[in-house]
Amino acid sequence: MKIHEYQAKELLGAYGAPVPTGEIATTPAETKEAAAKYDTCVIKAQVHSGGRGKAGGVKLAHSPEEAEEIAQKMIGMTLVTHQTGPQGKVVSKVLVTEAVEVEKEFYLSITGDNERAGVVIVASADGGTEIEETAKTAPEKIVQVPVSVITGYRAFHGEQVAEIFGLEGALKKELIALLSSMYRLYVEKDCSLVEINPLVLTREGHLLCLDAKVNFDDNALYRHPELAELRDVAEEDPKEYRASQFDLNYISLDGNIGCLVNGAGLAMATMDIIQKFGGQPANFLDVGGSATKERVKAAFEILLSDPNVKAIFINIFGGIMKCDVIAEGLVAAASEMGIKVPLVVRLEGTNVDKGKEIIKNSDVAIISAEDMADGARKAVEAAKGVA
Repeated sequence: MKIHEYQAKELLGAYGAPVPTGEIATTPAETKEAAAKYDTCVIKAQVHSGGRGKAGGVKLAHSPEEAEEIAQKMIGMTLVTHQTGPQGKVVSKVLVTEAVEVEKEFYLSITGDNERAGVVIVASADGGTEIEETAKTAPEKIVQVPVSVITGYRAFHGEQVAEIFGLEGALKKELIALLSSMYRLYVEKDCSLVEINPLVLTREGHLLCLDAKVNFDDNALYRHPELAELRDVAEEDPKEYRASQFDLNYISLDGNIGCLVNGAGLAMATMDIIQKFGGQPANFLDVGGSATKERVKAAFEILLSDPNVKAIFINIFGGIMKCDVIAEGLVAAASEMGIKVPLVVRLEGTNVDKGKEIIKNSDVAIISAEDMADGARKAVEAAKGVA
């Protein structure tokens, strides 16, 4: 789950990290009132996307009147960045924050380390808006400092990062303390990412989290009801949000073949084999190991709500959930919904013969596949035919 910048800063501040003052505004009048507290302030569009500055979502205001004028244009605009895609995101609120004179920008984040089964601090002395370009053109400038989940964060980790940043004395102590705050937030709130970009050295000689991003592990939100309240549904893909309500793992893609699969690994392999036969998957969708009629119906509704879907490929391997049970759910959901696009089904595993018999005897127009490759090939052909 993602949250807004202002929410991320509030969390970091609660853990003792240095963050600039600021407040949220939803109207130009509120923006003007907030801006009156500063000689110069920054108006920042609050959407779940990076690259806001380059897209016109971050503006400097030298007076309350100028801040109000900026807000009149910014609130309600569709902000298009390299992360939002061409559809962009509508700005419904802005963060009015103090303007800071900056001496140096750094990049700092904590995230999961799959290779080492731990946590990793990612740091670069070249932070700011060009960090993604730095990652492409000068990856050696982005350094990883592994942290064991057994021993946790220690001061020597911070000392390594301080050396990367070229910080000494009091600034080194500030950085060590900041990383401690970030690590505690990451662990205690089950985060998947705690990122500060840029972390700045101010003219006054202190570190400040000028921008922040915090993402959470969806699977751990049941432990943090206070975090679930921070969710902004308007910022999420409606299909992905609906999928989360049924415990379906769904991610929208750009293709035209809807995929309904049980198991994340099989879902990824399904997308790969669709591409091998010249097609493009419209989504990643893992219904998990308990594909009930209700969940299958919800999955169909989500797939069909995408106007780009021209065919659906159902690729199921029955293990704990038997193929005949899955087939019954598929037939019932498909019959009830009256699906109009071609439906290709491949079943394998426990009670597969019973499952195929149920599909064969149903009134639903289903294209049966002998194996995964056969199913992918038929789904690609069906999508081309509809298109």
